[in-house]
Amino acid sequence: MQLNRLFFALWPDEVARKACFEATRELKVKLQPSGYATASDRYHMTMLFLGDQVSAAHEASAVQAARLVRMAPFTLTLDHAGSFRNSRNVPWWLGPRRTPPQLNLLHDRLRDAMLRTDTPIERMRFTPHLTVLRADRPLPPTPIAPIEWRVEEFVLIRSRLDLQPIAYEIVARWPLDGDDDEAPPPARTQLDLDF
Repeated sequence: MQLNRLFFALWPDEVARKACFEATRELKVKLQPSGYATASDRYHMTMLFLGDQVSAAHEASAVQAARLVRMAPFTLTLDHAGSFRNSRNVPWWLGPRRTPPQLNLLHDRLRDAMLRTDTPIERMRFTPHLTVLRADRPLPPTPIAPIEWRVEEFVLIRSRLDLQPIAYEIVARWPLDGDDDEAPPPARTQLDLDF
């Protein structure tokens, strides 16, 4: 099957993107890591990963399923930096110290919409973060000046691994223009995927 890496994500507006870039610059100046920064035009927060070889039928199903997601816009505060433990090229990230309930709700509604339409998804734990740097060492939990990000949409992104450098292509966008209390359509099946 042909490579087609797709994922749903939050895509920062220019104000949030610039603030994340500044926070990253400050971390680099203060801590002097070796490594390379993520280009600011690639900043995103992954919500749900669909896989590396998503078929055209499953891509179409994901686009249709995303239309079922209804939510109000919300503000996400990035006030913390940290890293994941990798042996090399340690990812440094920015994220919320406490995950707002609206962010978890959006993730759950997106996941449930995929399940209702039998759209395959990868089983990955949802850890809200925005990768900003690949470094030679871990970053201990570090507070940063709060970045207020107004989340008004989510997007479906294709990773263009055939390009150098790798690029992201926004396949589709959906506004958050619903109501948080709006009940989603009933699920066809009850599945516990341990998210």
